[in-house]
Amino acid sequence: MKLGILEAGDVVPDLAARHGDYPAMFRALLSDADPAIEFETVHVVAGEMPESPDQADAWLVTGSRHGVYDDLPWIEPLKAFLRDCMEQKVPVVGICFGHQILAEAMGGKAEKSDRGWRLGRQNYAVVQRPEWMTQVPDHYFVLALHQDQVTKLAPNSSVLAVNSHCEYAALAYGDIEDPDAITVQPHPEFGPKFMDELLRLRRDKPIPSSFVDEALENLDGPLHADNWAKTIVDFLRRKAASRAAA
Repeated sequence: MKLGILEAGDVVPDLAARHGDYPAMFRALLSDADPAIEFETVHVVAGEMPESPDQADAWLVTGSRHGVYDDLPWIEPLKAFLRDCMEQKVPVVGICFGHQILAEAMGGKAEKSDRGWRLGRQNYAVVQRPEWMTQVPDHYFVLALHQDQVTKLAPNSSVLAVNSHCEYAALAYGDIEDPDAITVQPHPEFGPKFMDELLRLRRDKPIPSSFVDEALENLDGPLHADNWAKTIVDFLRRKAASRAAA
């Protein structure tokens, strides 16, 4: 299976040198769950775009420092490409910015939340559990860094998980038992060391120090990133099998 990574943001060079860029972090996360996955990166934030959805078996949209509402030349082409993927039943996974832009592309809404920043180790609750989501516990912890979030659901999407500040924290598109896409607001690819350094770098630039300090105090504790990695891989395997059968 070839997974195309749509790189929608660049990691600060100093951090990338120590922890890897977004594609490297996702390769590490998902290869642990399935070493057979092949990866291809398309640097959409630099203006690249795949030729067609069938260039890969599935696509993953990364996080980004940009907003889905920003007037950037690659935003609308990315939305159009994601709509093509959904129309052609090529599976999509969205993480943070990827979660938000798929919602926008499919008729929902993402914007800056009036609830402010959500940073560091966050607790989420599963509210619907399809068969392919058995790896994720009822309450799970994943690292998050966002001010934007989905505020209006797209048609034909279902809520899988929530937390106290993010009511659409994980979504499925299409038949919940056989979705065409799954997306999550937090970052399962982030590790605590990377998050620690990123938060310190962004203190007051642009994140208020009070938010950063609170998040840094709560980084310790178990995370369920591996559970989400296995869930993403299970989803992709199921979709690959169903597409092959069709």
